[in-house]
Amino acid sequence: MAQRVVITGLGVVSPIGIGIGQFWKSALEGRSGVSAIESFDPFPIEGYRSRVAGRVLHFDPAQFLAPAQAERVDRYAQFALVAAKEAVADSGLRLEMERPHRVGVIVGAGMGGMVMGEREITQLYQQRKPHRVHPNFIPVITLNSASGIVAMQFGAKGPNLTISTACSSSAHAVGQALNCIRNGQADVVIAVGADASITPLVFAGFCSLRALSTRFNDRPASASRPFDRNRDGFVMGEGAGALVLESLSHARRRKARMYAEVAGYAATSEAYHMVIPREDGTEVAATIRLALKDAGIAPSQVDYVNAHATATPIGDAVEIKAIKDVFKSRANRLLINATKSLIGHTLGAAGAIGTIVSALAIETGQIHPTVNYDDPDPACALPGISKSVQERPIRVALMNAFGFGSNNAAVVLKKLSR
Repeated sequence: MAQRVVITGLGVVSPIGIGIGQFWKSALEGRSGVSAIESFDPFPIEGYRSRVAGRVLHFDPAQFLAPAQAERVDRYAQFALVAAKEAVADSGLRLEMERPHRVGVIVGAGMGGMVMGEREITQLYQQRKPHRVHPNFIPVITLNSASGIVAMQFGAKGPNLTISTACSSSAHAVGQALNCIRNGQADVVIAVGADASITPLVFAGFCSLRALSTRFNDRPASASRPFDRNRDGFVMGEGAGALVLESLSHARRRKARMYAEVAGYAATSEAYHMVIPREDGTEVAATIRLALKDAGIAPSQVDYVNAHATATPIGDAVEIKAIKDVFKSRANRLLINATKSLIGHTLGAAGAIGTIVSALAIETGQIHPTVNYDDPDPACALPGISKSVQERPIRVALMNAFGFGSNNAAVVLKKLSR
């Protein structure tokens, strides 16, 4: 019989707070973590169409990590390790007492070690001294650097995987952690999502793709506006989210606090376009249906949706079409919010942070506001989207995450029946 899986620990590094307490307080207050970018030294910011981002300001790795740890990894992996340490501490697990081959680590990352990557390639071409490339360049920029460093931190010798599917990466990390425990490969999995790609080249690339908001450079806090009529693209963010997943039996044996049960997961490909979703929403709807089927939950049982909602003109409308298709009249009773309105789009971290928000919604019965929802787009408007905190008992939550390359994921959480 497949194991049931629960969430017992949460950790976060975000533009609105480092640590679950500060993050959740800021989210419920509707605080924006989006700010102006002054420059990409030596490039003047005037050369960029978009000039705002959701950055983790004043992050000092020395406050959280030993100097040797901080120096060996890129910014995104620093975020991952800080979030993972908080999640493990929150779970109350004593990993030194666990069988190490029964503890896994699965990380989702979209871009990886871009801070060092850009710096080193720039220096190589400017200085033309190949022998001066940083000796840790390869292990630092490799996408699995975060999963490796997290496993080393905790002595986790079970499955160690990195998933890179752009913006859905860490939703798949959570989903694959669920499957790993269900299938008996591990008792505990630390699932993490992380990205830190607000760098001169990556940011320029997203600008050239015309994916980013450009109308609100003079009003950064107003730039990320999912479902609003005046949305004009997403705001890049950075950060990390981490969750400790355990088998229900393992968590019960140690009398752990349990935020929610991870009940279902689906992964699909639209096989359609590298950037744009199918405009009829049928493939997104199919992903949601598969996740609900995996959870054994009917659409009529869902109370809340943490939407992917990046604030792109096409993407938001497609997601709402899919929600209406799946939930029919129930769509008008769903509570829906967009975490990216607060922190921007954290790329590979988005799914993990969305799952954390969903778990907290189940535990607290509070749905954080969707900020900048000033002029609802008729193509996106549903009664359950609000600029204010909403309160209602949440028994079932759906978290959506969609990535470049026609990649879709959905995760279903439910309140644990005791």
